[in-house]
Amino acid sequence: MLGKVDRRVVDTPNAPRASGPYSQAIISGNLVFTAGQLPLDPQTGKLAAEDFEGQLWQVMHNLAAVLQVAGTDLKNVIKFTVFLSDLTNFSVLNKVFNEYFPKSAPARSVFQASRLPLDVLIEIEAIAGIGGE
Repeated sequence: MLGKVDRRVVDTPNAPRASGPYSQAIISGNLVFTAGQLPLDPQTGKLAAEDFEGQLWQVMHNLAAVLQVAGTDLKNVIKFTVFLSDLTNFSVLNKVFNEYFPKSAPARSVFQASRLPLDVLIEIEAIAGIGGE
């Protein structure tokens, strides 16, 4: 019989609320696993920007808010999984990621999805460590 997994729910009003049966993030051990974050303004629940770069900045802001409540931040991200509605935005993604991570970027996978929730242009999920320097 398997033992119970250490699992704590992360919830913050500073990121969009989960719109279904999932949590904004889960902490297990010294890792945080975020749900995919969309470019929604957490106060209004509406799309924060129409353009790709504006949506990307909002997604990163939302991820930072979730990670902060979990006791960590973007610099402790180990892996990002990025879903794009159009891979032609890959160069803009790299430009913004270079601003966040000029020296040691986390591991990252990028996929083009045929359609994202609410027809947004980007969704990102992250795995981060807690207690890193």
